[in-house]
Amino acid sequence: MNPTGADKEKGSVPFRATLRELGERHGSGIRAVEALFAQQSTGADAVLAQLADEFRMPPIAIRELHQLEPDFDVLPFVEAATRLCVCFRQGAGLLFVIADPLDARTRGYVDQRMRARPTMHYGWSLASVGDLTAYLAAREKDVRALDTLAFNDPIQRASDPSALALTLQGISSDDSAVVRLLNSTIYDALKMKASDIHLECRANGLVIKCRVDGVLAVVGRAEGRGVADQVLSRVKVISELDIAERRVPQDGRFKAQYAGRDIDFRVSIMPNLFGEDAVLRILDRYQLSQAAGGLTLEALGFQDADMRFMRSVAAMPYGMLLVTGPTGSGKTTTLYAILTEINDGLDKIVTIEDPVEYQLGDILQIPVNEAKGLTFARGLRSILRHDPDKIMVGEIRDPETAQIAVQAALTGHQVFTTVHANNVFDVIGRFTNMDVDPYSFVSALNGVVAQRLVRQCCVECAVEEEGDPDALARAGIDPGTATGFRFRRGLGCAACRGSGYRGRRAIAETLRMNDELRELLSERAPLGRIKSAAFRYGMETLRTAAVRLMAKGETTLEEINRVTIVE
Repeated sequence: MNPTGADKEKGSVPFRATLRELGERHGSGIRAVEALFAQQSTGADAVLAQLADEFRMPPIAIRELHQLEPDFDVLPFVEAATRLCVCFRQGAGLLFVIADPLDARTRGYVDQRMRARPTMHYGWSLASVGDLTAYLAAREKDVRALDTLAFNDPIQRASDPSALALTLQGISSDDSAVVRLLNSTIYDALKMKASDIHLECRANGLVIKCRVDGVLAVVGRAEGRGVADQVLSRVKVISELDIAERRVPQDGRFKAQYAGRDIDFRVSIMPNLFGEDAVLRILDRYQLSQAAGGLTLEALGFQDADMRFMRSVAAMPYGMLLVTGPTGSGKTTTLYAILTEINDGLDKIVTIEDPVEYQLGDILQIPVNEAKGLTFARGLRSILRHDPDKIMVGEIRDPETAQIAVQAALTGHQVFTTVHANNVFDVIGRFTNMDVDPYSFVSALNGVVAQRLVRQCCVECAVEEEGDPDALARAGIDPGTATGFRFRRGLGCAACRGSGYRGRRAIAETLRMNDELRELLSERAPLGRIKSAAFRYGMETLRTAAVRLMAKGETTLEEINRVTIVE
């Protein structure tokens, strides 16, 4: 094929020769294509257009890929991901989108499969490696990636259940299919940076989900009730739980070795109609220690006003700071960031947690051990005899712990703690229900932080879009006031695994205590009067913080509706 005019003008060799040279150098077609994109300075779109012209394949962008209907019956998902070639339905025919135009093996494989459909017309198109990888990542949750596994092998008891070694070589060489299934699920979840793994027993088998950036996604399925029971039994084995007991909930934990470090897993087993469900909470205590600059409130993404509030309350000599929110909203991480900032070596800081999620330097951290009798209440009483200046209580769960924490805050100690509640006002009711004297509680309380984690638009693939007035109205936002908003949405790329979101940041509503609020709370005044007083002193709600984030283009309307309630 003759060079194009642009090639002649630049004096460069044709793309086909360049690709062949790169292929000989790198040893595979896909890597050659990736190297070509990396070494060109004209931009990915321009390189894709030149490739398409050279090989007479029309180019296709990721936005167009998402508008087509894939056919994983013609070309299975596993083959599509391995070969980076996806089959789409196009009218009465088929369209095969490939990332490497030099991959003769894949083209031959497709031609061979299409011989079984001699009347079906098919053609070819070209997409970049990044776009096709992102598309497959987005479609991965809709397909069953575990169909190729067989589940006829018996369960094998691990020689050391408390130290599960996770390596690709070890997973592939294990004789038990059930062990391979569970270990590969945990391995993939750690690679995805998931926070939880959900194993849900259904009438016809097992559904596997992972929570990434706060959102659940189906990552696999396994057919057969027997398989589901064996996987749940395996979870019980490594968590040292009772295999024979299937009628009551059980809680356990185990450790796994991954990437040269130990990772803790907290396990919850719950009976259901079709057997049992398991949730594995991943507690990687070193995941934030690698961040540049350490763990700070800035790194968590709080607004300036929220950071000023937390730092001013943390600087008080005594009293209590409460951080509230649902499970997985980052409460403990926020307290760790506060402790890291105020730890100047002049004060004795002691924490009691269940479990210790992150290791903090120069701070005494005590793990709860209920099996040995070390509860939050008993540990907190002992801490008070250990001459502390600042105390962090991982979570207040019972009346005894609540009362001891309040008394500690009233007697010259600074107490940081978390409690499960929906907003800053619900916290008051939680402590009242735990039989804590309202007057003592409000006297000890310095401030409350209610927080959530909001997914951010992926910076690699986010594009500008027009706001939908109807959607804004349904969300309680006046479309007339949204004229200055910057609406953005991620299309999905390799960096965000096709989700359009990458990373999360914290939003918060804060309540600083003053004499008027203390008086209203101790008198158990109506909630409306308390809210009016709080707003009068400048409090903003979680919804307000979320809308402000959306207006800057950092997240989407759908995301803030998922995280906060419409006011």
